[in-house]
Amino acid sequence: ELDAVGRHRGAGIGGGHDEREQTLNQLLVEMDGFNTTDSVILMAATNRPDVLDPALLRPGRFDRQIVVDLPDVKGREGIFKVHTYGNKVPLANDVDLSLLARSTPGFSGADIANMVNEAAILAARKNKDKVDMECMEEAKDRVLMGPERKSLIISDSEKRITAYHEAGHALLSYLIPEADPNYKCSIIPRGRALGITQKLPAEEKHNYGKAYLEAEIAVRLGGRVAEMLKFGEPSTGARDDLERATDMARKMVCEWGMSEKLGPLTFGKREEQIFLGKELAIHKDYSEATAVEIDKEIRNIVENCLSRAESLLKENEYRLDRLANALLERESLNAKDIEELMEQEPAEPVTTEIQ
Repeated sequence: ELDAVGRHRGAGIGGGHDEREQTLNQLLVEMDGFNTTDSVILMAATNRPDVLDPALLRPGRFDRQIVVDLPDVKGREGIFKVHTYGNKVPLANDVDLSLLARSTPGFSGADIANMVNEAAILAARKNKDKVDMECMEEAKDRVLMGPERKSLIISDSEKRITAYHEAGHALLSYLIPEADPNYKCSIIPRGRALGITQKLPAEEKHNYGKAYLEAEIAVRLGGRVAEMLKFGEPSTGARDDLERATDMARKMVCEWGMSEKLGPLTFGKREEQIFLGKELAIHKDYSEATAVEIDKEIRNIVENCLSRAESLLKENEYRLDRLANALLERESLNAKDIEELMEQEPAEPVTTEIQ
């Protein structure tokens, strides 16, 4: 780890010429001593290139930088094949490695290895000869959120609130065309979450348009809107959704120039840590009046998405009820289950005539 000795000089409030800086200075001197006939290649690794001293990265020193990023969908599928090749982990016929790769965005190679290992352990506990798709899905949930909390006692009222909360997310993902499609919806408690709605992007995304971001904010707010619609008040379960929705709206305004009123501008410098050798003070590059306008635009984006979510859920309340009741009955629904429930026609009201 090169950042152990190669951190930016002068880091910390007092700066100073400590032993680490002397080590770095000597390293820089030694690296300048090579010539083309020495046949010496110096290699180093770090996961914090932002804290390295600029002198280390100049031509003649570490002048070639190779970024090893998280694997994309093809990379993840290849890693799954490596860890299940031959008789390492025998797979059942229903295991779809391509689907697993698509449903694990952000997983590193170590995460995938851990997931396959967890799936093998689960298969052994269930006395299965091979690892099937059920074990893989259970292992993925364990890696993402932790094991199922079977000891957690949840009242019927809390379970009903959670069911409608997750149904709100899933229904909006189905109704809004720009949103990612559903993959799984569950009210089984895991880790700190009482339930989860997972989505499966149709393809790997690297750029996000304004319509997609607004759709994602609306879906994030769907749980809170469903609670308000059915129970008349929100619960604390929407805290993470609100935080992420607000953060996304803030980035739309301050980083991505997606505010119609403020235009294609960015606001605010990225926060730097002084103890990593960066700036001591954070300077706002906008006035107090602009700060007020930024807050208004963030609120405007969130409230517009909230209104969209409210309108869609009110129009499709029968679907919301159907989805929540199915969750209460089965606890977990996959994409096919959700699709079938959504395509059912609303039940016609029964009328009786008095003669």
